[in-house]
Amino acid sequence: MKFFLDTANIDEIKRINVLGLVDGVTTNPTIISREGKDFETVIKEIAQLVHGPVSAEVVSLDTEGMVDEARKISKWADNIVVKIPLTEAGLAAVHILSKENIKTNVTLIFSVAQGLMAAKAGATFVSPFVGRLDDTGTDGVKVVADLKKVFREYGYKSEIIAASVRTIGHVEAVAAVGSDIATIPGSLFSKLWTHPLTTNGITQFMKDWENFKSK
Repeated sequence: MKFFLDTANIDEIKRINVLGLVDGVTTNPTIISREGKDFETVIKEIAQLVHGPVSAEVVSLDTEGMVDEARKISKWADNIVVKIPLTEAGLAAVHILSKENIKTNVTLIFSVAQGLMAAKAGATFVSPFVGRLDDTGTDGVKVVADLKKVFREYGYKSEIIAASVRTIGHVEAVAAVGSDIATIPGSLFSKLWTHPLTTNGITQFMKDWENFKSK
């Protein structure tokens, strides 16, 4: 499973990228707004830092507007993926963009049916929101698992990005059901490589080493 970092913070991307763990980056208007920089500037900076896909979201709600934005955004860097919301207008935009070889990430997916529609329209990536589904009492991981099964059954090439991932349990669960990608906030990323038993073990090893040296 690939790891996409869900952030627009350059320092955060640099810190985690040097570990070899960042396969791509996803952003959205909310994340971009926190950085206090121009949208285009931020996306171009990220695209230079990360070799994998970098998702940048349109803000238009009509098909024509989405397509116009997508064409402009896609020219900012070769690894740009245009993020499109799952709406009727969004599906029409994805269908047009797929014919122009512009990569898309269809976001705000909450059902297998929606994911299937996005794949049929030509989406490069589809993003079911695991955490937000859990909030409504729906098993978000099961939606990812079922969507993966459908894609395998019918040969769809769209990759599944497990989005709205909030816990280590989410990461482990979507990996277990075969999600192609998990997009993870920086605040959660560091928790993936830490464990209290690891910390305690290092502390004990160092204590034992100091005792050995003092003899």
